[in-house]
Amino acid sequence: MGDEATGTADGIAEAPEGIDRAGVEAWFGEHVPDVQLPLCFDRISGGHSNLTYGVRDAGESRWALRRPPLGKRLGSAHDMGREHRVVSALAATPVPVAPIVGLCEDESVNGAPFYVMEFVEGPILRGLSEADAFPDEADRRAIGERVVDTLVEIHAVDPDAAGLGELGRKEDYVARQLHRWQGQWEKSKTRELPAIDAVHERLAARIPEQGPATIVHGDYRLDNMILTPSGEVAAVVDWELCTLGDPLADVGLLMVYWPEAGEELVALGQPATLAPGFPKREELKARYAERSGRDLSQLDFFVALGYWKLAIILEGVYARYAAGGYGKVDPGIEEFARLVERLAKAAEQAERR
Repeated sequence: MGDEATGTADGIAEAPEGIDRAGVEAWFGEHVPDVQLPLCFDRISGGHSNLTYGVRDAGESRWALRRPPLGKRLGSAHDMGREHRVVSALAATPVPVAPIVGLCEDESVNGAPFYVMEFVEGPILRGLSEADAFPDEADRRAIGERVVDTLVEIHAVDPDAAGLGELGRKEDYVARQLHRWQGQWEKSKTRELPAIDAVHERLAARIPEQGPATIVHGDYRLDNMILTPSGEVAAVVDWELCTLGDPLADVGLLMVYWPEAGEELVALGQPATLAPGFPKREELKARYAERSGRDLSQLDFFVALGYWKLAIILEGVYARYAAGGYGKVDPGIEEFARLVERLAKAAEQAERR
């Protein structure tokens, strides 16, 4: 699924916003063996931060291209070189990722850095309708269990051995996250939300003792996975927030993204996890604790951190949408503003547990 393309006089579909056809085709011609020009592009739906495009050549070969949002960017938040480095390093580990083709840091080519991966075909379970790809409840349970098992694999990677030991500081992860995201809030907020500041203060006052640092995905959830037709994990995607830190941050955020039927707050629309058969949060936590050997007694802290961080991320998305950073503005974007407020409230509630 992607943005609709319109035709040009020579019959080739126009490239969507964010793609300079001439520049990108020239780069592919130089860096991608056996590519058959011209290329066709489409914006892939899903994702509200870095942009992903499907690329197809005249011979029906396919790739995925990642670039930052259109318009003004907040420093390291959309660092293509960093994301490329992470995915390239993880290719040699048990963590499933899309094979990397190349990185372009010359902004004259496409107006911003980008990198290209091989296209991984398979279902992405973004919502309830996509869950129908696996109608058997036993298959859904198995997929949920693989979400946990893959996260355990990510956290088991030795950052130094993988060449990612310098990806971030290994100390004071939570304090740095609180400082970084409060700073992002100050840069991107469109109005005052006292709950954001209050949760920041309360979390900063009771940071749990940190264990050994691991690779932290930073936005780990079911719909950041491409599955195989049988429900195996083909690739984990969207590594832009990856760093080194406390693995419980990923577990806490996964709980935020894994709502259960009957809850008032649903983080992002109607996730596939609401479909019958997917494991409950308590089952995910128990499986992670068993398979990783980690103590989850402080997990509520990281759930609150997850709600708070997600509220700030989505405020940034809302601000970029409103400023035209993703192209034409959807009239329903105001719902994003309300969602940020609900997430801030959920962070307050989780922090008080």
